[in-house]
Amino acid sequence: MVKIRLMRLGAKQNPHYRVVVVDARSKRSGDYIESLGYYDPRDTTPEPLKIDMERASYWLEQGAQPTDTALRLLQKAGVALPDVLAKRRAAYTQRPASGA
Repeated sequence: MVKIRLMRLGAKQNPHYRVVVVDARSKRSGDYIESLGYYDPRDTTPEPLKIDMERASYWLEQGAQPTDTALRLLQKAGVALPDVLAKRRAAYTQRPASGA
């Protein structure tokens, strides 16, 4: 199975992530098939989220399964999601808050 997920880069206390297409069995920071873009959660760069929308759409059409975080970032970047993933994302955002 092919997945779209984040690969952690950067120094300690300074995370940067690369959005990559990988075989699901590979390690978090192991080999990847293709890099789709990057994400800077600390917003220290002029463009904290950059994703190649054409390639991301291609991989989603080929059946790549994004993780929840990658799915959120793809949607934030404006990638058109297939119906199944759009429903999963909608269900994910409407979950009730856990706790007391």
